[in-house]
Amino acid sequence: MSESTLRLENVTVKFDDVVALDNVSLDVAEGETLIVMGAAASGKTTLLKTAMGLVRPDAGRVFLFGQDVTGKPESEWFEIRSRIGMLFQESALFDSMTVAQNVAYPLLNQKANQETEKMSREKMEAEVRESLRFVELEQTIGLYPSELSGGMRRRVAIARAVVTKPPLLLYDSPTAGLDPITAHTIMALIVKERDIDNTTALVVTHRYQDGNLVANFRYNPESGRLDPAGKSGTKTVFVVLREGRLVFNGPQMDLEKSTDPYISKFVKRPEQAAA
Repeated sequence: MSESTLRLENVTVKFDDVVALDNVSLDVAEGETLIVMGAAASGKTTLLKTAMGLVRPDAGRVFLFGQDVTGKPESEWFEIRSRIGMLFQESALFDSMTVAQNVAYPLLNQKANQETEKMSREKMEAEVRESLRFVELEQTIGLYPSELSGGMRRRVAIARAVVTKPPLLLYDSPTAGLDPITAHTIMALIVKERDIDNTTALVVTHRYQDGNLVANFRYNPESGRLDPAGKSGTKTVFVVLREGRLVFNGPQMDLEKSTDPYISKFVKRPEQAAA
């Protein structure tokens, strides 16, 4: 069995009198992708922020990379967060920085180990170019976010999230507000990252087709395209949140079989696609 990368045990998060997460327990194994779905204000983004230590649970425990991080002080989170990549909603790029500076930001702010020498400017530039090449945007290295389309900004944000090659990636609504073709491109990059580096990922999305792509396709490095995963599928689990509660946690097949009216809202079945 794969080791656990992220585990939540009976986690509850409150903002004043509002319960954002209600006794949530889940376990994300190494190399697994968790597709997180749910209505607005169901706790999806709070789940990601709790996993990254940006929100502290009022009850329960959080484990990352095999260690209990629940009560760790902020000073100890720098090293932990250096192993996590985050794609924020609407990309969240710095407008006053160039594309290169945005992508380099995690490298500049990564808490280095005492044994590790400071990364040279040449090596940092090489890492930035490699990440931009990964998302096919190396030509934008000297531009500013305002000079890019929405889809390009999202791709630059992915480059920033993966530049440190973190073992855990968190994607908050990566396709929100994008046209279908651009959204497919973004999800294809997420699949590519998963298959090249065997990363663990949490993907928050409103689009069932996003999860379907992750669950049923693999990246082919020879062709540079996505191929059907076949019967073996991929290590993909779907969860559905409702008002902070986990109401579904399982494989795509069980999700599609669910007769729960709320869960069914997030499933695009064949008859719906034909309508």
